[in-house]
Amino acid sequence: MPQGSYLGLLIFLILINDLTAGCLLHKFVDDTTLTEIIPNDGSSKMSTIINNVISWSCNNLININWSKTNEMAIVTKGTGSPFDALSFSNNTVEQVHSFKLLGVTIDDDLKWSTHVKTSCSKASSRLHFLKVLKRCSLSTSDLLYFYTSAVRPLLEYACPAWHTSLTSILHDNDTLYFNRPFCHSVL
Repeated sequence: MPQGSYLGLLIFLILINDLTAGCLLHKFVDDTTLTEIIPNDGSSKMSTIINNVISWSCNNLININWSKTNEMAIVTKGTGSPFDALSFSNNTVEQVHSFKLLGVTIDDDLKWSTHVKTSCSKASSRLHFLKVLKRCSLSTSDLLYFYTSAVRPLLEYACPAWHTSLTSILHDNDTLYFNRPFCHSVL
């Protein structure tokens, strides 16, 4: 199946439909995320789970892209990492402090600073382009169309996940855009 074909994604989902693991398994298009919740007095079973996934992938002739495989631990303060880095055959899974999942950057401390910095950086470059378009005497309706189609979705993407995490100062300020209902256009 050629990469980028319309049926490619559907075929891939059909191929991985029977993939199961001993933990929470999230499948989306061509990505799979394994999530394990470890109790305070428990130990990780992720190496066994990964071995099962490797066995399944070998049986189904599907390759795991080890260069895109990451591991992140979200732990309570002061407990440190509950496990060592995973390694299988000649492949070591990189431990990261943040990763992007469906367009949202998740940090291991569950703060939104990295996601906000990334979103603001992208929005800043798009707003600069909006300024350039204005200098070219584009009509107001075209500028508004560019803003609503290129800038606003970037700022509003996944806002139900992080909107409630804003400080009370931001929630109390009526002049901020965050207090207005705007998430309906994201989904």
